[in-house]
Amino acid sequence: MSTLKEICSGLPLDPLPPNRGRDPSVPHAPIRTPNLTAEDERLALRNALRYFPPSLHAALAPEFAQELRQYGHIYMYRFCPTLRMRAYPIDQYPCRTRQAAAIMLMIMNNLDPAIAQFPQELVTYGGNGQVFSNWAQFRLVMHYLSEMTEEQTLVMYSGHPAGLFPSLSSSPRAIITNGMVIPNYSSREQYERMFALGVTMYGQMTAGSYCYIGPQGIVHGTMLTVLNAGRRYLGSGDLAGRVFVTSGLGGMSGAQAKAAVIAGCVGVIAEVDEAPLKKRHEQGWLMEVTSDMEHCIKRIREAKNSKTPLSLGYHGNIVDLWERLLLEYDRTGELLVDLGSDQTSLHNPFNGGYFPVQLSFRQANQLMATDPNRFKTMVQQSLKRQIEAINKLSDAGMFFWDYGNAFLLEAQRAGKYFNTETQYITSVFQDIFSLGFGPFRWVCTSGDPQDLAVTDNIAAKVLEEISANVTDRIRQQYHDNIRWIREAGKHKMVVGSQARILYSDQKGRVSIALAINQAITDGRVSAPVVISRDHHDVSGTDSPFRETSNVYDGSAFCADMAVQNFVGDAFRGATWVSLHNGGGVGWGEVMNGGFGLVLDGTEEAAKRASLMLNWDVSNGVARRCWSGNSNAYETMQCTMEEHRQLRVTMPFPVQDEHILDRALQG
Repeated sequence: MSTLKEICSGLPLDPLPPNRGRDPSVPHAPIRTPNLTAEDERLALRNALRYFPPSLHAALAPEFAQELRQYGHIYMYRFCPTLRMRAYPIDQYPCRTRQAAAIMLMIMNNLDPAIAQFPQELVTYGGNGQVFSNWAQFRLVMHYLSEMTEEQTLVMYSGHPAGLFPSLSSSPRAIITNGMVIPNYSSREQYERMFALGVTMYGQMTAGSYCYIGPQGIVHGTMLTVLNAGRRYLGSGDLAGRVFVTSGLGGMSGAQAKAAVIAGCVGVIAEVDEAPLKKRHEQGWLMEVTSDMEHCIKRIREAKNSKTPLSLGYHGNIVDLWERLLLEYDRTGELLVDLGSDQTSLHNPFNGGYFPVQLSFRQANQLMATDPNRFKTMVQQSLKRQIEAINKLSDAGMFFWDYGNAFLLEAQRAGKYFNTETQYITSVFQDIFSLGFGPFRWVCTSGDPQDLAVTDNIAAKVLEEISANVTDRIRQQYHDNIRWIREAGKHKMVVGSQARILYSDQKGRVSIALAINQAITDGRVSAPVVISRDHHDVSGTDSPFRETSNVYDGSAFCADMAVQNFVGDAFRGATWVSLHNGGGVGWGEVMNGGFGLVLDGTEEAAKRASLMLNWDVSNGVARRCWSGNSNAYETMQCTMEEHRQLRVTMPFPVQDEHILDRALQG
């Protein structure tokens, strides 16, 4: 069994560790089909071998070539540690600085089998959200972090550690970029080739930022989405007896079951892969499981009629479930579903992100590897069936939204459109973003649940104090989040690191961070706390089909905000920053900027948190304000009144549209 000290000592070369291959006890990524030429295969092999001295090339080249041809990528399974991957308490990492130890903790949490979707392929979630491209990179990164001083910065090129470079103590300890590809070459096909070559990587959002905290990371956002959908489209925040149907129980989508119960409704989640279904049930995130459609319909009726909160996992294809719900409506006139969504990984539709209804799970995995073109056709046929059923149920009174997983986009590419007001959660979430609210997170590096309980209480008190003096427009958001954080500990949401998430605006985030930092100073929290956020937020992401889908000034496809976010966080005090091509809606569809910041109880940490978090939110509100969003305009005005050094260029709207008509007609 390897140890933390051993995996921080660099690549084990003398002797080489035994090649155990794939571990049959954990799920594995689908076989990739990059369609490499003979010269591409030669280049991929050459690229992989450059991590090792020439004396080892004869031994390693054959097994790397076999991995490439068998799995479509060189993962270097031989170098996968035998040590259990998890977030060990920060003091156990053999480091020279606690900032580096915090990054190590977050990396290992991302690869914890309780969290990671395909741990041996270094995939955290979403089917292809990589932490690294191969295990040599993991070992080198851990080695660099163990040796890093506070005057060095680790530079990461799409999973590859370029090395430690001299920098200032005030600089970030790590700079991460993933998938920075020249725009004209940022296609899915080019990605598959470049990933197989080992030269680029899809970091998703929080996988490649080392900030993933398990399904809890979006359970709060999912709960808020369901609650606000109920308020807006069902006319009530009381969801007792209301049924929410969706799909996906893998990485982030595993949050849906818990969120439904917390929101008080009946959540029914379809999942074709038995492994994540069983995992969520064993972890207590899912109350019941069935593969029997008749039993599924029976339980929906019972829970709906008794108004009992329930999370029910249906082991089967979501298309079958939608079509059966439609059949029940046609037979009886009874609409068994009120709210609907989807969280299959449709940013990755043809390589395991979506399984067509015509095939079993095993058949689908086989076909995507042996006949990718036929598999793509079947995916699109399945999507058409799914949308036809959703359209008819929507006409009957259900409200359906795309959760931002490229569902609407791929449906359109398949040639099928929704005939209702169905849209991305723009209608539910964009008001929240424009008010500056978004998914703020923290991780207690001690690993002690008591530290998490203390920080929960701190956050609740901070929000209660602020909420006494907020405008009516944002009071509901504060009340939702106070309710959430007061009850969070009861719902047993921790998987992996002792982490928490809540939605907060600029003032709330800064105030919570400063209060937690003070608690570390006072000894009420026993070790440093890492703060971060999801990229599904006001500022970090330029995504025309998701986060910035309500930007109407023609800049929806511009990515200045995400890049500025990344750069601005870096020089305002973040411990590490990241910039990604790709995210929840897919490679080439979005740019993401992220950060991690270590609170260690010092005045310096407080200064960094205040400066960086204020910028991290204001950047996004300013962009939305300039695009013409009225909520963001008001939020920006209030923020400038509180922060006199902040001066944002404010737009003058055209008040008389006839002026434009006359000018253009003339």
